[in-house]
Amino acid sequence: MPFVIHGLPVSQGISIGHAHLVSHALLEVNHFLIAPRHVEAEVIRLDDAAAKVHFELRALRETSTAAQSELTAFVDLHTLLLDDPMLVDAARRLVRERRCNAEWALVQQMEQVVEQFEAIEDAYLRERKADVVQVVERLLKVLLGHPGSVPGKQQDGLGTIVVAHDLSPADTIHFKNNQIAGFVTDVGGATSHTAIVARSLGIPAVVGLRHVRHVVRENDIVIVDGARGVVIVDPDERVLEEYRLRRTELELERSKLKRLRSTRSATLDGEMVSLQANIELPGDAAQVRAVEADGVGLFRTEFLFMNRDVLPGEEEQFEAYRAVAKAMNGKPVTIRTLDIGSDKPLKSGGPRIETNPALGLRAIRYSLSEPQMFLTQLRALLRASHYGKVQILVPMLAHAHEIDATLSALALAKAQLRAEKVKFDEHIAVGGMIEIPAAALSLGVFIKRLQFLSIGTNDLIQYTLAIDRTDEAVAHLYNPLHPAVLRLIAQTIVTGAKTGVPVSVCGEMAGDARYTRLLLGMGLRSFSMHPTQILEVKQEVLRADSKELTPKVMRLLRYDEADKISEAVERL
Repeated sequence: MPFVIHGLPVSQGISIGHAHLVSHALLEVNHFLIAPRHVEAEVIRLDDAAAKVHFELRALRETSTAAQSELTAFVDLHTLLLDDPMLVDAARRLVRERRCNAEWALVQQMEQVVEQFEAIEDAYLRERKADVVQVVERLLKVLLGHPGSVPGKQQDGLGTIVVAHDLSPADTIHFKNNQIAGFVTDVGGATSHTAIVARSLGIPAVVGLRHVRHVVRENDIVIVDGARGVVIVDPDERVLEEYRLRRTELELERSKLKRLRSTRSATLDGEMVSLQANIELPGDAAQVRAVEADGVGLFRTEFLFMNRDVLPGEEEQFEAYRAVAKAMNGKPVTIRTLDIGSDKPLKSGGPRIETNPALGLRAIRYSLSEPQMFLTQLRALLRASHYGKVQILVPMLAHAHEIDATLSALALAKAQLRAEKVKFDEHIAVGGMIEIPAAALSLGVFIKRLQFLSIGTNDLIQYTLAIDRTDEAVAHLYNPLHPAVLRLIAQTIVTGAKTGVPVSVCGEMAGDARYTRLLLGMGLRSFSMHPTQILEVKQEVLRADSKELTPKVMRLLRYDEADKISEAVERL
């Protein structure tokens, strides 16, 4: 009998294929004692497994292409974790001290490392605990002797739908050349590996299905609807035919969208709209150029600081920022300063334990508490500004003194570079993130001191509604169309327009075509999103008449109920 499972849609499209279940090795680990005379042999078995995984990762990196920089970066990260003393070295000590089997020692050590990651407030960084789990999974599969092969194309011409508890980026690179049609996982969110990699490869994916790995059987026919977050198992012929037709229509639409790459982004009434891209790695610039985006609206710098004992130096940061600035050939590149929690200082500093990390020492608060680290980043950003149109974006501002302290640090960095005769853009623009309700309600503080504003809708929604969107128990209450959220966004856009301060939106709302007309009606003229979303949003811009939308949106903003707003947005 066919059945349907609902999850979180993270990569759009429709795929039809045969299920291939990927082993979840962590569930198969038992604990047993090793005889004293066999302890060293067990250590050698662990070392051999680590060496084999090293070889596999190196091979994966060598076979990946330049266009897969996002994926190779994850492979590099897994290699670093494999070399981290906190993992294999510590597991080796456990084998010797407790005379336990290598599998159990690895899992014990993994749990300690994961516990540290779970204390991180930032959603993207917190998801990186999956890296640790996936490296251990890879080691366990070698130790347990599980094959990692993927079936090829089936006789009926269908590809393979990978069904797993979770997927590592190394797995996805391996899967890419094996007729993979889609990804389906028990866990994960919008910032998980599966989501990021699936989007970069253009493969439909649904995550957060909880127990899909246990209810789907090997070789079942599965439909993955990456737009609706629906997985249909063992569909009948009528449903299959319906989805084949919808898949064909989607492919045709995607083909048509490609024609819009060079089209000027303007509304029907002639309003120019800037469509820029959010990136996380320097290599992402290739995707930005491929869709002919107007620039980079948000370059997250956290990737440079993750999973390392020593923070990156000025030269390392400078090279990364310069690479993006040069790649964009004069188009604007907005680089956000470090947006990270207080639990990622230098190793010598030791972690802080916070009762509520979401409200703790994070983002600009953390940077200002580490002045030398912040100065290093500002110097690197300034130096990169000589090679392109770089702008600096400061996250999580709420107080005037935070802006003043940031500008003072920037002035010091400029003075140092001048003294060293290092070239940089003397007039580099500095902007602030509007992602806390307090910031949206006190815009005068920002407008007097900054050159531009960027609304981070993800955190603004989270803080306005007091909802942790990563918490499954309350995630359903996370609603971009809540009247309070929309009024904060609209007020920021209108205030920016009145005072001549540019305002953009760089959160998930900017890349969701369902909200494009709503934001245009509010007066937004600068959007920043994942590169794969740009052409779909551009299509909505080209079909919109901002003069007609404005009065409709103004009326909509008077509603006090999210359901009424949702209905009105659908009618726009």
